[in-house]
Amino acid sequence: MQTTILVENLSMVFNSNEGMVHALEKVDFGARQGEFFSIVGPSGCGKSTLLRIIAGLLVPTGGGIAVNGTLVVGPTPDVGIVFQNPVLMSWRTILGNVLLQAEVRRLNIKEYRPRAMDLLKMVGLSGFEDRYPYQLSGGMQQRASICRALIHDPSLLLMDEPFGALDALTRERMNLELLRIWRESRKTILFITHSIPEAVFLSDRVAVMSPRPGHIEEIVPVDLPRPRVMRTMETQEFTRLVPRIRRLLRQEGSID
Repeated sequence: MQTTILVENLSMVFNSNEGMVHALEKVDFGARQGEFFSIVGPSGCGKSTLLRIIAGLLVPTGGGIAVNGTLVVGPTPDVGIVFQNPVLMSWRTILGNVLLQAEVRRLNIKEYRPRAMDLLKMVGLSGFEDRYPYQLSGGMQQRASICRALIHDPSLLLMDEPFGALDALTRERMNLELLRIWRESRKTILFITHSIPEAVFLSDRVAVMSPRPGHIEEIVPVDLPRPRVMRTMETQEFTRLVPRIRRLLRQEGSID
């Protein structure tokens, strides 16, 4: 199977007022086409920094990253990003927010409007196109931000703790919604989270990161059948995998 993301010997050092900060060191992993790949680790281990480097928003100090066989040297059109907060423009309608991505990329808005409508339908927001962000719940806003990230049809979707600000029940619903979107879109997803159960529930594989300077300690395969439902969390395999990953984090003294 084709590799969508290839990270080799990646390192990142920042200059700060307190001296050099070694954020990442010797990070190596790959994510396959169409795979749901999650990364868990403690606060400050460099997860978000890694995501921004993959997106081409930061330049690493060592090593390299390729997306679909092309070396990443700057922002690439083949990547969509979803952050923890939806970051929707309050003065724009939901449809206008989704189309903002197309505007920034100087795409033909008239041509992309039908795709935006189809994406909103896919995530259950049909009929809310002319609403404003304040009129939608947090979960609905995040679904709109996912549409915005998908409007230009990237092969890779990067998600940086997208459900961290939601309440537990909404977060569970969004996990199910994300799996449905992933099944229908067949994108490769790189998903960052602090939640071990969330990572196991969503993923094909889970990478465990060490404390700073962050590197990949182990990649754990998740052999749970799909499609997954909430009862999946009650299965023996699920209840075996979650403690296993937690033990890996404790081994490194890295669990919050």
